Amino acid sequence: MYKDLQGKTVIITGAATGLGKACALRFASEKANIVINYYEEKQEKDVHDIIDEIKDLGAEAIGVRGDVTQEEDIRALVEEAVSTFGKLDVMINNAGIENEVPSHELSMEDWNKVISTNLTGQFIGCREALAYFVKNQIQGCIINMSSVHEIIPWPHFVHYAASKGGIKLMTQTLALEYAPKRIRINSIAPGAINTPINEEKFKDPKKKKGVIDLIPMGYIGKPEEIAAAAAWLASSEASYVTGLTLIADGGMTLYPGFQAGKG
Repeated sequence: MYKDLQGKTVIITGAATGLGKACALRFASEKANIVINYYEEKQEKDVHDIIDEIKDLGAEAIGVRGDVTQEEDIRALVEEAVSTFGKLDVMINNAGIENEVPSHELSMEDWNKVISTNLTGQFIGCREALAYFVKNQIQGCIINMSSVHEIIPWPHFVHYAASKGGIKLMTQTLALEYAPKRIRINSIAPGAINTPINEEKFKDPKKKKGVIDLIPMGYIGKPEEIAAAAAWLASSEASYVTGLTLIADGGMTLYPGFQAGKG
């Protein structure tokens, strides 16, 4: 669909599953070179399987294990991408975690773990990609994975909501700073998406209905729908777009309680 993505090199963090995997397969269908970052050794088989799928799509891919909270790991990730494919064009900071805890019981360990992964990890990914783009005078693209919870408060998930709110202004600030160099930096804010992180919740019919009731379009999104947004943002079709949070949520942020004239 986006011919200009062919041959470009794309790093995707947290790409062994969920939204990251969907992005990897979508960019592979565009014939981009894919660098799959993953965190745990037990994910290696999943990564090998994804690489096989990517090759079936006629693209190339490698897997690189690393912790997004560690500067040296992300620096090595960029170096491996460039070493293997000759360049870096697109950085997708997707890795993220969450856990439910009442705020008055939230430990500093849990707070720091979520903030370190979701916010600091994305900053490190941005910084290392920017350093490479600036040094090599490349008009690259960065996409940060945010959430509707950069807008919607989420009780029991204050650390997650804080991390996503931080991503919003981090993305906008970096976009403003690097716009003169034609480096585009945007984010995507997914709503409820059918990914492994939500699998247990959606197995419960009552909980699933409760989520769907919050979505004006009436269904839970597919990972492929988020990957499609990422492909557009990375393509030349979005060449004049920077500092944007692209909300892909079926209308969840549109105050669904007021639907049909309620209120």
